[in-house]
Amino acid sequence: MGGLPAVVSATHEADHRFTVEGVVCGADGKSGANVDVLVKDTKISYGQVVKTDDSGYYKAAFHLHNDNLGDPLLIEANGEQQQRKVSFDPKDLESERIIQVNFGAGCVHDKSSASLWLYIGSGAMAAAVGGFIGVKLIRSRRKQGQKRGASKGKRKK
Repeated sequence: MGGLPAVVSATHEADHRFTVEGVVCGADGKSGANVDVLVKDTKISYGQVVKTDDSGYYKAAFHLHNDNLGDPLLIEANGEQQQRKVSFDPKDLESERIIQVNFGAGCVHDKSSASLWLYIGSGAMAAAVGGFIGVKLIRSRRKQGQKRGASKGKRKK
């Protein structure tokens, strides 16, 4: 890989990318900002250290192939270690290959549910705006129709 950062080399198509993401919290349940998280595929002895953001979220991306399925993963943060395995459906070449590994209690951060609420909120907003515009158009056409009807009655034959 010639010294390229792991994230850059892992920006290939979904079937070559594997992502480990999660949230790190302290014992008090508060998110851990700027915490080092080690994510390592121990079978191929490749890993990387990433830092959490202000909300304690981290993301590590790897360039892996189908033959890496089942490789043991070591994820470590704040002195706590978790063991996982590289897992995905090797027949699915389009879906994001991703697992979540969280540390600590009380600050679980599920991006998919946050995204779901974002989509639901956006959909509701779009429906409200669309409904408002629809009502305005209907009222506008009714007024035009009333004006046309009123002018027809005033014509002399």
